[in-house]
Amino acid sequence: MKTFLKVMKALSDPSRVKIMKMLQTRVMCVCAIKEALHIAQSTTSKHLKILEGAGLITSHKEGLWVNYTLSDGGDSPYAASLIGNLKHWLDDDPEIMEVAEQLPQIRRENICGV
Repeated sequence: MKTFLKVMKALSDPSRVKIMKMLQTRVMCVCAIKEALHIAQSTTSKHLKILEGAGLITSHKEGLWVNYTLSDGGDSPYAASLIGNLKHWLDDDPEIMEVAEQLPQIRRENICGV
């Protein structure tokens, strides 16, 4: 039951649900996620840590950057089920739509001056 509750708690925050929906679209770094959600980098990092701890997302280093992507859910049947279902949920939600509309303009190169 602990694993189930960890996954459910991870998705109990609107910002974390938005992060999951953004990562459906593309791989993103902390600075791009922070820009899309208009929240502090420390808050963004905290949300990412919770999602990663629940097995919903994974991270990988690329030079100085840490990129985040959706997990395959292989470590948890609960995570796998929710990742699969979330792909079909909330696409018509106004908050999700607003974030999705911003994504094409959000580029790490523009935000961080790379």
